Amino acid sequence: MKDIADIPALMADIGAKAKAAAADLAFAPAEAKKAALLGAADAVWDNRAAIIQANLKDLEFGREKGLSPAMMDRLMLDKDRIGGIVGGLRAVAEQADPVGEVLEEWDRPTGLNIRRVRTPLGVVGVIYESRPNVTADAGALCLKSGNAVILRGGSESFHSSSEIHACLVAGLKSTGLPEHAIQLVPTRDRAAVQELLTMIDTVDVIVPRGGKGLVGLVQREARVPVFAHLEGIVHVYLDAAADPQKALDVVLNAKTRRTGICGAAECLLIHESLLDTVGQGILEALIKAGVTVHADDTIAAKVAGTVPATEEDWGKEYLDMDIAACVVSDVDAAIAHIRRFGSDHTDCIITEDDAAADRFFERLDSAILMRNASTQFADGGEFGMGAEIGIATGKMHARGPVGAAQLTSFKYLVVGDGTVRS
Repeated sequence: MKDIADIPALMADIGAKAKAAAADLAFAPAEAKKAALLGAADAVWDNRAAIIQANLKDLEFGREKGLSPAMMDRLMLDKDRIGGIVGGLRAVAEQADPVGEVLEEWDRPTGLNIRRVRTPLGVVGVIYESRPNVTADAGALCLKSGNAVILRGGSESFHSSSEIHACLVAGLKSTGLPEHAIQLVPTRDRAAVQELLTMIDTVDVIVPRGGKGLVGLVQREARVPVFAHLEGIVHVYLDAAADPQKALDVVLNAKTRRTGICGAAECLLIHESLLDTVGQGILEALIKAGVTVHADDTIAAKVAGTVPATEEDWGKEYLDMDIAACVVSDVDAAIAHIRRFGSDHTDCIITEDDAAADRFFERLDSAILMRNASTQFADGGEFGMGAEIGIATGKMHARGPVGAAQLTSFKYLVVGDGTVRS
């Protein structure tokens, strides 16, 4: 580990090595990238005991920092979760290689043939918190898309991420790809983040994956372009035409399956006609499951066991066993609430009314909109991308789950036959 005085030199060296590796990766054979990812998957599984041991150190560090139970859950690795990392690496390996894909082709009257083809972005910097699996996901997706990547994991996951990174490097070495294609910043020092955000000569895009504080810092300080991954202030709206069983199943899963992920439901909007029936039953089921319901005045007067909501509860990402809940008069009121308090991440309507669903889909512009499905599906793996580097909530370039294809740009290949312009 480098001393803080060495941080600028350390990051400059990492950036130069990444840029050189990216130049080679841009035309690396698809078969080599696939083999490297499969080799990395094997290495992760073979080294699962060492990864779990490293994770125990991280969990102890997290306890000392006073991380919440939900954040500790995000940090924890066990055999099943390592199996999930292995599965994600293999899924990305088996996907079609996006680099060189012809997106569009046409001929011009001048005799020119023009193709628009996918090309890597170059060097991607990924800054993330807590979840060590992001090390594998980000490394795999960047490699698949022909990009070099500089990974700066959270201080909490330092040991776990280091072990996983070593497995990714083993995969690169096994196929002769440049080992500096996937680099992990080897220090917890926050000065490394500040350096990464300003490395305009070597880094092409920054992807922050974490809470509001991290993303806000990146957006304020970065001189490199950013794929914003903002909070998951996820809303579920129970429409007047909601099916009671679907509503119960979806809401409970959306809130309680894993509370610490960005697709977890954080606010429940209930059509006023359902409060005394379906809505009350779902709220009571949430409370029984251990969820603290921060309720508006209407709900608090009718449902025992809730706590009064404050202004801070609207638009809050709990990442824990808490949910805000309020009554709305119709789908338009739900849309207005989401527009005011949402984060353009993921929002869901539960309804059997096609017109209401169409209105919800048409008038909201979240990166992901769902109908009658748990918001826990807001995940690149569940979208068939194998994994994701994050959920982009901005509107430029990538949006929604960022997989390998979203980590490419394009270039135009123009072919003539001695063609000149008149």
